[in-house]
Amino acid sequence: MPQPIENPADYEISPVIHFLNAKDVKAAEINRQISEVYEENIMSEGMVRKWAGRFKDGPTSVHDEEGSGRPFVNTEDLVQNVDGKVRENRHLTISSLSNVFHQVSRSVFMEL
Repeated sequence: MPQPIENPADYEISPVIHFLNAKDVKAAEINRQISEVYEENIMSEGMVRKWAGRFKDGPTSVHDEEGSGRPFVNTEDLVQNVDGKVRENRHLTISSLSNVFHQVSRSVFMEL
């Protein structure tokens, strides 16, 4: 059994969905494979269906398009904001930071 990849970002999972969808793999099977390699319950089957539908019906890019609703994160501003929060409370965890900064994936905090 493969070693699970913990806390993957959306940009890591969407290309997998795109690839398997292009091979006509059903959403349920895509979801099973994603759960096997990443974490269990990382993404619902309904969400996999939604992503697969996007790739079939529209743009084939796995990257966020301008105006997609996902805010651009300026790394310098992010570092300053995170630094300010950590200085306020030195006992913050990555989980608590990700609750404060919803637009940032946990993997970004691990890189800071």
